Amino acid sequence: MDKKHIYIADDDDAIREAIKIFLENDGYAVTAFATGDGLLARFLQCECDLVILDVMMPGSDGFTVCSRLRERSTVPIIMLTARDSDFDYAKGISLGSDDYLVKPFSPMALTLRVKAIFRRIAYEQQGLHARQSAQQLVCGDVTIDSGAKKAFLDGRELGLTPNEFELLAYLAARPEHAVSREELLRQVWGYETHIETRATDDTVRRLRKKLEGSRMRVDAVWGFGFRLTVAGSGT
Repeated sequence: MDKKHIYIADDDDAIREAIKIFLENDGYAVTAFATGDGLLARFLQCECDLVILDVMMPGSDGFTVCSRLRERSTVPIIMLTARDSDFDYAKGISLGSDDYLVKPFSPMALTLRVKAIFRRIAYEQQGLHARQSAQQLVCGDVTIDSGAKKAFLDGRELGLTPNEFELLAYLAARPEHAVSREELLRQVWGYETHIETRATDDTVRRLRKKLEGSRMRVDAVWGFGFRLTVAGSGT
């Protein structure tokens, strides 16, 4: 079986080399770059299986590179930053990154997230992803096309990121059912429950904004998780 190939961009030589060594020891093929521009140029020539991007780099920053990558690919992206800012976190998620780690972090934490992402992709490819039950699902005024991985509000495409789509599809398959954060992390992101991440709450926040004007609503269930409801559904 071919090794998964990971591209890393970080201008800190020590961090870049440490990540590279740790991932290689775990069985991945890794190519490291000192700038996001270098990574992007290589990706345009030869795509990889996963990208790890530092936010603050000379030249194009991580956000810019993430946006450019999303213009042509759904490759999984993990972003790294030295700034623990809700704005930075939300911006990374909204641009389509799959997760976000704040420095300093342990190499083990990064490796666990890499493994979780690849595990989720394997589930999807094998048809084992829990939300897949039909090619199209209509929920209120939203149509979810699981084959194209797109969602439409009254015929208008919502422009969801991969994680936003996965979250919406999972909740829409369980309308009026409260789903815990732990279940969402496990089924949508492929994470084990001991991994601490704000991915669910931030993705829900972005999804709510894109669903403005829809009869579909994602409600918080305090201390537990989220529930999808549809106004006027009679349930």
